[in-house]
Formats: sequence, C-alpha cells, structure tokens
Amino acid sequence: MIGSESYTPGTISPLVGRDHDLQRVRDLLNLGRGGGALLLSGDAGVGKTAVLDAIGEAARAEGTRVLRAAGVQFEANCSYSGLNQILFPFQEAIGELEAPFRDALRVALGFQDGPAPERLVVSNAVLLLLRSVAAGNPLLVIVDDLHWVDRASAAVLGFAARRAPGIRTSFLAASRNGSRSLQDGGALPEYLLQPLDEDSAAHLVSTRFPGLLAGARQRLLELAHGNPLALLELPAALPDMRVPERDEFPTVLPLTQRLENVFGARVTELPLPSQRLLLLAALEGVGDLGVLQAASRQANAGFDLDDLAAAERYQLVYIDEGSRRLRFRHPLIRSAIVENSTSAERRAVHSALAQVLVDQIERRAWHLGEATLEPDEEVALLLEQAARITLHRGDAVGGMRTLIRSADLTPPGPDRSRRLAEAAYVGAESTGALPRARRILDDARSAARDVDSSLHSAAATALLILNGDGDVETAHSLLVCAIETGAHGYDSRNKALVDALHTLALVSFFGARRDLWLPYYRALERLTPDVPPVLSALGKTFSDPARTGAMASGELDQLIAGLASATDLVHVTRTGTAALYSDRLGDVRDAAWRVVRMGRDGGPARRYLSGLIHLCLDDYLTGMWDEAARLADEGVQLCESHGYSAFAWYFLYIQAILSAARGDADSAQATAERIIHWATPRGAFCAAHYAHHAAAVAALGHGDHAGAYRHANAVSPAGSLASHVPHALWLTMDLVEAAVRSNRQAQAADHVRAMREAGVSAISSRHALLTEASAALSTADDDEALALFAKALAVPGAERWAFDFARVRLAYGERLRRARATAESREPLNAAFSAFSHLGAKPWADRAQNELRAAGASKRRNTTSGSHKLTPQESEIARLAASGLTNKQIAERLFLSHRTVGAHLYQIYPKLGISSRAMLRDALDRLSLSEKRP
Repeated sequence: MIGSESYTPGTISPLVGRDHDLQRVRDLLNLGRGGGALLLSGDAGVGKTAVLDAIGEAARAEGTRVLRAAGVQFEANCSYSGLNQILFPFQEAIGELEAPFRDALRVALGFQDGPAPERLVVSNAVLLLLRSVAAGNPLLVIVDDLHWVDRASAAVLGFAARRAPGIRTSFLAASRNGSRSLQDGGALPEYLLQPLDEDSAAHLVSTRFPGLLAGARQRLLELAHGNPLALLELPAALPDMRVPERDEFPTVLPLTQRLENVFGARVTELPLPSQRLLLLAALEGVGDLGVLQAASRQANAGFDLDDLAAAERYQLVYIDEGSRRLRFRHPLIRSAIVENSTSAERRAVHSALAQVLVDQIERRAWHLGEATLEPDEEVALLLEQAARITLHRGDAVGGMRTLIRSADLTPPGPDRSRRLAEAAYVGAESTGALPRARRILDDARSAARDVDSSLHSAAATALLILNGDGDVETAHSLLVCAIETGAHGYDSRNKALVDALHTLALVSFFGARRDLWLPYYRALERLTPDVPPVLSALGKTFSDPARTGAMASGELDQLIAGLASATDLVHVTRTGTAALYSDRLGDVRDAAWRVVRMGRDGGPARRYLSGLIHLCLDDYLTGMWDEAARLADEGVQLCESHGYSAFAWYFLYIQAILSAARGDADSAQATAERIIHWATPRGAFCAAHYAHHAAAVAALGHGDHAGAYRHANAVSPAGSLASHVPHALWLTMDLVEAAVRSNRQAQAADHVRAMREAGVSAISSRHALLTEASAALSTADDDEALALFAKALAVPGAERWAFDFARVRLAYGERLRRARATAESREPLNAAFSAFSHLGAKPWADRAQNELRAAGASKRRNTTSGSHKLTPQESEIARLAASGLTNKQIAERLFLSHRTVGAHLYQIYPKLGISSRAMLRDALDRLSLSEKRP
C-alpha cells in the first residue's frame, strides 16, 4: 500500500511518508494501554482512509478486535444507520443486555418494533455492549467519513468515545476538515493529517510512475500539493502525459472537483449495466446486497449483481467479507457516480428502492420523497410519520429536515402550513436553527393565512420574537390567541397545547406581570382530564413564588423523584425550571449535568442552555463560583452561536453578580446596564430585575447603600413583595440591609413584615435564613437582634447557601462587637472572613477583616480557619469529603450510616470556619499549614 489511499485492504505494507503520523495516531489513541479517542481530520484525498486501514491492520495483528463503519451521504438522514454498521455482528451480545438497554438498542437499530428510545438510554446501552465485547480482547472502533454519519449515531458514538478509557476501547474516526463530527460540543482530541512533504510526494510519484516525463512529474507535484490521491490518480487518468510532445496538464481545478472528475471518467468507462448498478448502490447507501438485488429486479433496467464484476476490477468497489456488504473504495467515487447521473435516473433508482424498503418507514419515506416531483399527500404523510420517528429518537435536525420535505410535497392547504409550522417550532425550540425557523414560518404564512393561530406556529413565533427585535407583549398576545381561540380544545394529552402553555409560562415569566399570567391560570383550570404536574408546579413556583411557591412542594417532590430514571431532556429541564425559585436546583443537579453533557455531544441546543442556566444559578447560590463563571462563559458562547439572544441575559447576570461579589463593581455595573438596555424596550422586566440584583450587590460591596437601596427597590418596593416578580425573593436581605445602612429603618421593618406575612420562610432554608437575618438587621434592640441572628444561623441546611450564610455571619459578628461582646464576635467574623476569602468575595472579606481587627483578633488568627480542633474521626471524614466522595461512599468506607456522616460534617464546618463542602479542601490545607508552624 503505497501512498495514502486504501486500494488493497488487508495489506500492511508501510505508507510512504506516514511513519510519524502513524506513530502519533497510535500514541494519541493509547492503543494497547487502556484506550482513547481521536478524530483524524484532513482534506479530501489526503490519505485518511489509508491511515485508518494501516492502524486497523496493525491493531488486528496485535490481538485487538477491530470494528469498522463508514458514513454514507445518502444515509445521513436515517437515524442510527451508522451504529447499525458497527453493531450488526453483535445481535447475540445485545440480547444479553438488561431489558431496558437491550430493547432500546434493538429498537434504535431496527431489529425490533417498540416505543422510540431516548438517546441517553441508547448511548448507555452501547457503552455497556462495548464494555462487554471488550472484556475478551481490546476493541478498536474505526469510523471513516464521519461527516456523513447520521447525527444520532454520531452523538451516541461521541458519548462512548469520551468514555473510551473506561471500557478498554479505542475510537478512531476520520472526517474532512470543517465537517460535522463527534467533536461538535468539544472534548475529543484531533489530529490533522497534512499532505505529504515534497520528498515523500516525489518518492511516491517516482515509484508508481517511473516512466513519467520530468516536466510532467514536476507539474504534477506542483498541482497536487502533496495530496496522495491526486498524485496517484491524475497520471492514470491522463496517459498521454508520458508522450514527449504533450508534457502539460489541463487547467487547474478546485481539488474536490478535479478528483471527482477523475473518478467520473473511470466510472464512464464501465459498461452501462455496471454504471446503473453503481448508481443504485450509491443511493441505497448501506451496501445491503439483498436490497440491491431486489431493487435491481424492481427497476427492471437490465442489470443485476453480476454486473459488479467490472466495477470490482476497476478497483471502484469491493465486497466486505465480514459484513457481506458492498463498499466503495473512496467516498469521491460515490459522489462522482451521483454527479454523472441524470435526475431522471436518480428518481428511478429512488423509486425502486422505496418499493423494496417497505418495512423501513424512514428509509422508504426518504426515497419516495426523492423520487417524487409533484405534491403527493400520501408521500407527504409518510414523510411526516418518518419525521415523528426521527424526532422521538432525539434527532431534532433530521426531524426538522424531514418535516420540511413533507411540507414541500403537501398539496396547498392547511396541512402544508401545519407541517411547516411544526418544522419551525422544532428549529426554534430544539435545534437552535433560528434563522431557518424564521424562513420556514414565512413559508407557512404564505401557504395559509391562519397559520399564526396554530399552536406550533404560535410557539415558534413567540420564541423567534423573544430572540429577535420583538417584545414580550406581542409574543404573549400571539400565544394567548392561539391557545384560547383554536379548535384544539383543552385536552392535556395534546402535546402541541402543552408545549404552547410552557412557552406561555416562559413569556409571562419574562414579562414579570400578574396580568400576563392570568391566561395561563385560565388554561390550567380548563385542562382535562388533568393538569400535567410540571405545568401545575410552574404555575406556583415560576409565577409568584413568594405567595404560592411553598404550595408546590408535593408536586416538586413527585417530579424530582422521577429524575433519576428520566431520559426525556425536555422533562428534565422543565422540572429544573419549576425547582428554581423553591431553591431545589441542587435536587436536579445530576440530571442537569446529564443534559449539559448531551448538549456538548450534539444534543438539542435549547435544552443544553437550560441545563447550563440551572447549574450556573445553583453554583452561585452554593458557592461554586469558579464553575459558575466557566459555565456562564460557555452559555454566552452558545447563545451567540445559535442566536438565542433572549437567554443570554441569564449568563450575563451570573457574570455580573460574580463580578459584583468579587469587587469588580465597574464590570458588574456595565453588564447590568447591558441587560437592562436589552430588556426594557422589550418588556422583559424579569431580566431587568436580575440586572438590578447584580447592581445592588455591587453597591453593597462598595458601601454605596443608597445605590443598593435604589436598585433593590426597583425590583420590589420596600414594604411589599411585588406580585408575580419572582426575583424579588432573591433581594430581600439586600433591600433590608441597604435600607438600614442608609437610615431607612421604617422601610426595612416594613419589608421584614411583608416577608413574614407572605411566609417566605416556608419556601426553603435559604429564605428562612434571610428572613430571620433581615429581621435581626431591622431591629434596634441588640438582644432581640442577636437572638434572631442565632436563630437564622441555626436553620437546618442554611450553611449550603455559602455567600448568604457568610453574610449573615458577618452581620452577626458586627452586631456582637457593637453590643460589646467583642470576644464572642471573633468566631462568626473569622468564619465569615474564611468563607469570603475562599469565594474571592474581596469587599466582604475586607469588611470582615476590618471587623476582626477592631475586635482585637491577631493577624494570624485572621488567616486561620476555625478555632476548634477536629477529632480523629472528624478529620478522616473531612479528608474523604474533600477528596470528592459522597456521604454514602464515605459511610461505606468507614462503616457508618450516611446520616452519621452528614451529622459529623454539620459539626465540622463551623469548626473550620466554612459553610460548604466545596470549601473543605482549602480549609484543611490551611489547618495543616497552621499546625506545622512553631
């Protein structure tokens, strides 16, 4: 095998000029040492396939089992077709998986009928299957032409590839530069295969074409630029180059076009029956010999499988003896065959294939769609059914594409506009293809005047309005009109209605006004036979949580309990949204991470954003600020790349409030103003409330109490918790502290009274903490204040809210010192200083340190966490917790109950002067350092 194209599979002779590349690929794959994953990229014809072949043969010779698959352009819309190539030999092993994974994988691969499985279940099933197969010998999975692998297979393979070392499996994939790949979303290492260097290219040409004239050889080297396929194929296509009087090349063409022309010339030299059979194979895409034989008879075009012989002799195709499937030597051969055919020839082949693939709805629908020119409702309906299957499998892009083709073939009328509207909704809600969704909606409106009254169209339009230049009022009116005037009724089993109501809840939340929520409440009252739990919970926690949030506790318990086994990403993120203002994002954290990982692996962008939002907010509240900053940056980039401008403010808020808490007031204020500038003209007042929160924290940190009061009061006036302004809950103590420190004691007391009347303490431990601390701040009686501070700090679970808990400790220590309990003030002040230092909250750390100095604490005491020595068992539990083990894992290791571990940690935190698990490592390091000092 000379050069870099695999024209003789199975040989293992060295490639010219590729020794370094082969060694680097082996090293990056970690072959023979546990497994790894690598994307091999490069230009067409640069030799990716040859490198794959060489690596595969070498691995096989060393005892590694090699699995091969190749992407097929004409199968790119058929979900899991690529996975089928790899796993087809393992049907028996699939049957040995546990029932949920076995059934999900068999349905996905088309081996049995059943409900469409969630992609996460399929991904885990593949992971378990590969681990089982690799238990004997290590595995190497090779995927060529990854850019043509269907998205569903690519996502599953990417999921497995990122976990390769844990299953003794290596993944090697090849893809053209700039093409979609397993790397979409990040995490796979990439190796760029460069063209051959000048010496290697010259050696290859001299070896393969010794009779080539010197001038022609030099011109070939100049034009090929080291591309091995061009070096090998152009001389064979131009035999007159060896004739002295024709020492020249034709006009230079773009590389891909030039090579496709070369292959096209080779194809046209074949007998006509062979050309027709190759076109059939190119459009069939899988290489299934049985399908090809049946379709050739169906076409009745005077060819059969015997006509493959000429193409095999021309080294264009071969039969893979392992899978008994027809393979093309190079994807450019397939492309050239299709390019050289007429549209009538292609339609005839598609029609023949559709007649054969009667049991495969998706493939049959696609072929019929390609074979049909004029509107045909029967074909359009079949394509719509295929789109449903594709969407259920999690392939939103493929589903949208198929719906569009279905609409194209639908006769003029309401069905055409309905299908276009649904495609637009999928684009806006899931895939992130907002510009295309907007164009599709325009087409839908052209097809039917009343399209905006359809639920899918209204929901898609509302999302486009929010992410464009429109306003909340317009989006809201459109949704309410579609929900209340349509002929759909109020059947809660109508998915389109449920989706529209979710969108209405989002729009109403953006507007932060009671009147916007009233149509939502009316719709819930009319739903039959019952109200979906998520819709009911949203109506309490996402609308006016200060008054109704606590009432959703039971519904949230039910929703959260089901997350452990949930694979529906929409359900997971909607549950997270319902949990937000009940401070239960921690309960959905694992599920949110699953959503984010799926998003990074190419899952729906909108769900990906929701997972990031929930993690960011929980990270801020619980003190994991570095992670919050990283995820916020990721979210901003995702919004920019997909056009989701209406959701960018969540991440900008995180950036602003982190800057505020860490002392960068200018940056916080600038970002807050940017959010307000975007939100105000659109009527997205909730976004403006978030921005005012960040600005208030920045002002408090720098002692601008009047400014802090102004920002907090802009969200909810002192003395009331504004109706249907959810974020007013997050500024309660900010407003009270700012009021007290700006000599507005009456307003502070009024606000505490409003908090108690609303019963916000019942919502969560954080709100109980803030309520008692606000009451302590607002009273002039020292004894009452100290008792209230102590009560606040004793709220079970309050230490989880790292920044808020540290602020209450600081206020408690300040009040103790002013009440002349100087010695007693040092412990809460020192704990607060330690927490602020860990968080990087410099303004508050400085304030705590100043208070400590005033309390007479030594400089060394200021920088040492805690004042109580840990017991040996506490030290061991703290060490294990700091290493990342869960309470359950620690309990198993130390033969304790997980509740005992939790109780010990509850005692450990105050001893170390910290307020959360995330602070343990640094606290233990400081304690160890202080114990070593003389």
